[in-house]
Amino acid sequence: MSAEDRVEAQAAPPPEPHRGGAGTLSGSQKEEAGCTDCGRKGGCDDRKGGMFAAMDQALLRLYPTRRWGERDEAAAFRAGVAGQGPELADRLARALKALALFRPGAPEEYCDFVYVLCFGRTPSLIELREGTAAPEEGVGETIDELYLRVALSSVAPFAAVQQVAMSLDRSDGELVIAEAPRTGVFDPVLLPRFQKLVAVLAELDIRHLDFGEMTQPPAGFDAGDYGDRYGGAPTIANYFFYPQPASAITTTVLDACGSR
Repeated sequence: MSAEDRVEAQAAPPPEPHRGGAGTLSGSQKEEAGCTDCGRKGGCDDRKGGMFAAMDQALLRLYPTRRWGERDEAAAFRAGVAGQGPELADRLARALKALALFRPGAPEEYCDFVYVLCFGRTPSLIELREGTAAPEEGVGETIDELYLRVALSSVAPFAAVQQVAMSLDRSDGELVIAEAPRTGVFDPVLLPRFQKLVAVLAELDIRHLDFGEMTQPPAGFDAGDYGDRYGGAPTIANYFFYPQPASAITTTVLDACGSR
């Protein structure tokens, strides 16, 4: 039985372009696009100033026409950090003492991913979905897990982190695995792991971008035909990492043996 993968995304009006703000890790619905840092201001403004400058420079280098779909592939060639994914997964597994699984991006994506299991058990749902583990017998009908997902751009020297909930439901001899990312990291319980993760990125000289600062369209850019496929306008994250909305839910259906 083949797997059915689908993306479920409801288009929403794009937020007004903005930068900065108080930000939070608590992640209420109102603050879903907030800062994913620890909440301490200290040197945050200076750090974010450098981050914004790097983002602006990369956007103009990659999209000189300021239009979605018109990326300069020569500028993108070998400009990313996706090739460091396996090494990052190995370092995160040791630093966080947790499962860290590398997954190449899909053909339409321009990033690779590393998933860090924060709450759950092994074999994990990400291992089951990616075919590196078989489903266990005698476990409950529903399983819920929580991850930190790192996206490593293949077109820019950037990484970004999202909180991801993954769930499994057993139904009619099928295993239905849903992946639900959020636009940043919001649950305070994830903060210690998140801080260690960002420190490992710094050790590898990979610039971490606060996801909450990439949830709006870049000012002065033309959305092109993005809305025809996804609805709304592409956000900054879409220009650097992948085309789908950042909170799109992906559902994968496997047979009871875990086969695609």
